[in-house]
Amino acid sequence: GPAAAPPPPDAEVTFVLPAGRRECFYQGAPGNASLEAEYQVIGGAGLDVDFSLESPSGLLLVSEYRRSDGAHTVEPTEAGDYKLCFDNSFSTISEKLVFFELIFDSAQEDEEEEEEEEEEGGDGWVEAAEPEETLDVKIEDIKESIETMRSRLERSIQMQTLLRAFEARDRNLQESNLGRVNFWSAVNLGVLVVVAFLQVYMLKSLFEDKRTVRT
Repeated sequence: GPAAAPPPPDAEVTFVLPAGRRECFYQGAPGNASLEAEYQVIGGAGLDVDFSLESPSGLLLVSEYRRSDGAHTVEPTEAGDYKLCFDNSFSTISEKLVFFELIFDSAQEDEEEEEEEEEEGGDGWVEAAEPEETLDVKIEDIKESIETMRSRLERSIQMQTLLRAFEARDRNLQESNLGRVNFWSAVNLGVLVVVAFLQVYMLKSLFEDKRTVRT
């Protein structure tokens, strides 16, 4: 049959979602493939956002509310543009910093590899006696091992990217908490100073009133 179109490259996006706004992204996908969408809210009060995912035919696949992260897989995919939306309309003050990643995998390539493995397995006993054929089989095994290592390395890179997103979210949360602690500490200090001045003033006024009565 005709060769299947290769899946689009993986995508990583970090963007600022303003308060009261909804932002949508469109990603084209081939048919009969695998799409994995993962997102993290890494900055902003509450660290939450509404998320939805629609198929090219307009079918609502995922709808989540006030979530800080999520991971969803669509398999097999439809040919066309998938719509990913992030909604911060419930927040009137705080903007959100959002990271999301799209990972594609071609299901057709996996099927072809399985078919090749079955064919090699079925003919292996017949071809085992021929040295050249045995060498070809070994080369194919080496190629398969390299492809497996490559896919695992790609997955490791994707996991490291997600871990960096988690780290950025935790760092932003700590900085936000530190800012709040410093603010309320300053407010408490100001209140203490004002109360101290009021107490001194009231004590002075009491002594002044007594002196006025004696005279």
